[in-house]
Amino acid sequence: MAVIESKISTSSEDFLLNRDGMLERLQKVRMLEERTRAKSAKAKERFEKRGQLLPRERIALLLDPGAPFLELSTLAGYRLDTPDPDKSVPGGGVIAGIGYVSGIRAMVMASDSGIDAGAAQEMGLEKVLRAQELALANKLPFINLVESAGANLLKYRVEQFVLGGASFRNLARLSAAGLPVLTVTHGSSTAGGAYQTGLADYIIMVRGRSRAFLAGPPLLKAATGEIATEEELGGAEMHTTVSGLGDYLAEDDRDALRLAREIIAQLDWDGDLLKEQPRTFEPPRYDREELLGIMPMDYKRPVDMKEVIARIVDDSYFLEFGANYGSSTVCGHAKIEGLPVGIITNNGPIDPAGATKATHFIQACCQSQTPILYLNNTTGFMVGKEYEQAGIIKHGSKMIQAVTNATVPQITIYCGASFGAGNYGMCGRGFEPRFCFSWPNAKTAVMGGEQAAKTMRIVTEGAMKRHGGEVDENRLAAMEQQIVDTFDSQMDVFTTSARMLDDGVIDPRETRTVLAYVLSVCKEAELRKPHPIQFAVARP
Repeated sequence: MAVIESKISTSSEDFLLNRDGMLERLQKVRMLEERTRAKSAKAKERFEKRGQLLPRERIALLLDPGAPFLELSTLAGYRLDTPDPDKSVPGGGVIAGIGYVSGIRAMVMASDSGIDAGAAQEMGLEKVLRAQELALANKLPFINLVESAGANLLKYRVEQFVLGGASFRNLARLSAAGLPVLTVTHGSSTAGGAYQTGLADYIIMVRGRSRAFLAGPPLLKAATGEIATEEELGGAEMHTTVSGLGDYLAEDDRDALRLAREIIAQLDWDGDLLKEQPRTFEPPRYDREELLGIMPMDYKRPVDMKEVIARIVDDSYFLEFGANYGSSTVCGHAKIEGLPVGIITNNGPIDPAGATKATHFIQACCQSQTPILYLNNTTGFMVGKEYEQAGIIKHGSKMIQAVTNATVPQITIYCGASFGAGNYGMCGRGFEPRFCFSWPNAKTAVMGGEQAAKTMRIVTEGAMKRHGGEVDENRLAAMEQQIVDTFDSQMDVFTTSARMLDDGVIDPRETRTVLAYVLSVCKEAELRKPHPIQFAVARP
């Protein structure tokens, strides 16, 4: 038996310090998520007066009661709307996640119209694009609950215009790939945002509330001098009886969501999939609560990542591959809730042997069609004369090539450091992992701040000496501190997740649950066979 025997002392000072640090960061994540929900909920009275539901109430009615919903990218845009961390409202003005609708797993996206009327935010479009990419990769129906004031003209940026176009392109790609696109237009869908409605295969509009037009009354009057009411230009009754844009006319939000569930149910989406037998498995032998105290908050301190593996895999059983070769790179097979997975993780930097072993393991997983999980905890590839002569560049390149061209789903979790080309070899966000999550303590950067500062000090000090000047220690010290501050301010999850460099920050204790969910999404995607068409479904 390859059961991992834990050597962690849960009463040790180090464990308790790690736990406190993790909980502190996790509490900040939850506080920011709650800030966004509270901000949206402040609009409840206004919504009720209009006979409307709040965005999260809409999602709750759309989803199957009690079924899991994996919300994505909750910190998107944090501190990008304002530099004041106490006033920033993350989320990008969009709610996105994977959940069940009428028994069918789907990507669900909703305008968070309780905040700034659902106007597009800086990272909101990036979040939309990522949700669409995930739906396409995992062959999921795409359900869009629209109510948006469109672009914020006071904060207009030309890249938003381009990204908006990419989101429309993705809707057309989803439809052409045979993946149903359903839109409920709860309120305004104006200008470019009108195509969020128009590019759907099934469109539900709400009497007296839906508005879809390329130019609203103010723009129309400014552009042409024509005067028209909102209902005449783009009301639900007009679109479902005159223009043909709308397919279904609902009486209110609840009725619209009922129709959405009925449409999804009638598609018989997974009718050709063989019903999977319930999987049997043993839970890990160790308490998931212990995941809080394993990872040090200081990435320079060593940690045995097998302790993490022992708490997320079935029966804590891990069949290690090449245990005695390149041992700082850990590879092996396990199962998570009965689903097989190959795991690659790091007990330090990646050396030539570790890179070679990982390359072999990735290719073997592709041969057996086993998904790969990367648990990032590395400061990068090893450097130095010994490693350069041993071919670290070519062996690291082989690992990067294997990650890039792998034919199985790859899932990445940032558990600790993910620095330099080690991030690339461990399937960082730039290598398009199927899903990518972070723990609250994770750090991502080209290198550590102190390493960068010392490198620049050596370079600058050498330049001073070459030019015959005196070495200015005060200037060098100030430069070092500035570089450390710059790196440290950009490497934590509150910066990286805000910029969509992952799909969200998860509680370490929920790692097994999240992994089982996304692995089952990936497995279904491999089995599902949509019927692509040459073009997206067009309106009549």
